[in-house]
Amino acid sequence: MTEFARIVIGESAIPSLAVTVLLMIAIPVAACILWRARHRERTGIGWLIAGAVGFLVSARVLELGVHYLCVLADNPVSRFINGSTAAFVLYGAAMAGVFEEGGRQITLKYILKKHRTRENAVLYGIGHGGIEILAVVLPTMILSLVSAVLFSRGTAADAMQALNITEETAGAALPAVQAAAAFDYGMMALNVMERLLAMLVHIGLTVIVFEGVVRGRKAALPLAILLHMLTDAFPALYQRGAVPLWSVEVWLACWTAVVGIIALRRYR
Repeated sequence: MTEFARIVIGESAIPSLAVTVLLMIAIPVAACILWRARHRERTGIGWLIAGAVGFLVSARVLELGVHYLCVLADNPVSRFINGSTAAFVLYGAAMAGVFEEGGRQITLKYILKKHRTRENAVLYGIGHGGIEILAVVLPTMILSLVSAVLFSRGTAADAMQALNITEETAGAALPAVQAAAAFDYGMMALNVMERLLAMLVHIGLTVIVFEGVVRGRKAALPLAILLHMLTDAFPALYQRGAVPLWSVEVWLACWTAVVGIIALRRYR
């Protein structure tokens, strides 16, 4: 517990976290409003909702179920994956690609059979990427902000009690609290840039899968899965501590450009 008592909240941690929270909300909301305003006659809000639901079902229900069996549970498979960086990266990237792109394929081909416009495909991608921000990234940022506020205004013991941090959970909670304490405007910029790039990747991959569905191109789905895996490779390496954070952003920017070029050609 003494590690928590030594935590000092940086001067810019709270304001930068607060701005980050606001921007995480603004990114998907602004993307939806601007795209709908420009293409209202060729888009339907149902496609936005379908993109959001598609992500939640494929990535947060089905994929997480497999993760529990293959990564979190204690069995020979999980021990092998967690014990090898190569296996961890390959497994993580493959699961993300298969489940998310497979979910896109199923939804676009079998559920969204009406109003198949390219503008709706983009709106689907906004829904997919937007709900990832709101349901996955935003809660983490809000918790970091709350942690920074609590540790800056009271004792470590009071903050830990408010956050329900016990002796059993202290080891897992410490890195998150330390990250919140060290958060600054540079980290804010990296996080916002990462989300913007991820949003563009989701839109691009949706366009690729959509074009494959409407034109009957069977190679579109494997291409989307491969591009998704390549995009997720460095984030997975970062989770293992194998690469620095800045390299993840550079890698993500490069593959966002690749996905964007391919998607733009298919969109046109």
